[in-house]
Amino acid sequence: MKKTLLITTLILPMLLISCKKKNQMPIEANPMAKAIKLETQQITKEQLDRIPEAYRVRVENGGTIEHITYMSKNYYGDGADKEKKANVYLPSGYDKSDTSKKYKVLYLMHGIGGDENEWGMKDEQSLVKKMMDNLTVKGDIEPFIIVTPNGRSGSDPDSSKTYLAFYKFGQELRNDLIPYMDSHYNTYTDRDHRAMAGLSMGGMQTINIGICECLDLISYFGAFSAAPTSYEAAKVASTISSKPEYPIHYFYNICGTEDSIAYGAHAAASKLLPRLCPALEEDKNFRWQEQRGNHDFGIWNLGFYNFAKIFGGNKYCNNKALIPTCHLGNMFLMENLMYSATAFMFTVRTTFSTAGYSARATMYATLHLSQILQTGVTKE
Repeated sequence: MKKTLLITTLILPMLLISCKKKNQMPIEANPMAKAIKLETQQITKEQLDRIPEAYRVRVENGGTIEHITYMSKNYYGDGADKEKKANVYLPSGYDKSDTSKKYKVLYLMHGIGGDENEWGMKDEQSLVKKMMDNLTVKGDIEPFIIVTPNGRSGSDPDSSKTYLAFYKFGQELRNDLIPYMDSHYNTYTDRDHRAMAGLSMGGMQTINIGICECLDLISYFGAFSAAPTSYEAAKVASTISSKPEYPIHYFYNICGTEDSIAYGAHAAASKLLPRLCPALEEDKNFRWQEQRGNHDFGIWNLGFYNFAKIFGGNKYCNNKALIPTCHLGNMFLMENLMYSATAFMFTVRTTFSTAGYSARATMYATLHLSQILQTGVTKE
């Protein structure tokens, strides 16, 4: 406890000073604008090469991509009926008339700067499609269906508030999208054969909505650079522990170590979960992976590739099959916690200070830092 108080005392003044200057923050420091800029930049060869070349080539007679529309509601707005779009990947050999053959389904979510097309699931050039086709034809996975919807469940007349519709997607997923997929495609209709994963805001949705709202519907989860508003680990652990009848088959996480937007929040939400929740065990049904990288598709494509192996493979994935991590797990515990806490405070400060909530930023970061340190230090 003394260590906890000492470290909190040392770090808190730095946070207070930085929050005090909220009105001097340059536009490029706005985490929302920065996230959109990073999400939409062109992927580099170095980032692309994280995926083995053999899994990036086009496969003859591979899977197909369909573009669908389904009825939903403006859950964030007035509740009126609303037509939504989504893309669906169907693996090679899928036959609609063969209802005896059922498929697992992955609901793959985009980030704050994207929509149903951000993962590129539009045509034969789709990297997701190429990876899936190769993973299937090489026998690495059992084929499954992928859905990329628009994660905004509604709209707002004020364009600066449209991001709030991301937080209502749980209603759309439960009431509209899953029922549509199960009634129009040959899918398994139980939670054991469903997965949810996403990048940035989609990673936040995977944690906040997938795990904390829809655990009765989904059992596999993948968070790639989860956004700053992801629930803290204590809440996630409490939700999982309160529903032992809905076990998590796997929760996979990946984030770039240079990601100033997401690293701190994502680490605070997930990295220490096995310490807080006995239902999650490292290298059994949980994985925290760090790679050198930023808030970009170099990390997210790798996250998808690894998660596809998990969801499409055995019930519990052999971690040796994944692209290896350059993570910091072998560092001394305190150094690891300090790195997470510092990045987390930066994320919270920029998020809330940009919106004008410096006092809230200070309080939230302090309380969360205290929780992280107590969890990691006092149990040693």
